[in-house]
Amino acid sequence: MSIDRPVPVPKTAVPLGIADPVEQARAELKAALAAIEVKANVPRRVSEAVDVRVAEVRESARRNPAAAAAVVAGVAAAVGLTVWALVRAYAR
Repeated sequence: MSIDRPVPVPKTAVPLGIADPVEQARAELKAALAAIEVKANVPRRVSEAVDVRVAEVRESARRNPAAAAAVVAGVAAAVGLTVWALVRAYAR
């Protein structure tokens, strides 16, 4: 019992079975340009990494809300102390 569906080819891969040399060259160029775009698009890569990290933090906060509240309180205290120190240094 086999399913005769085409296997999806990644955007950065060249599909197998292209007999025409012109089509093969076009496929290789398209794959190379896609690979360059994936590597060179730093904002997109950063955005995807941030999305993954946010999902991890949300899952962690869902599993342990007390620890998440402690982290938020700690960050708020650190920001408050930093602002206080900067204002104090500026006022002197």
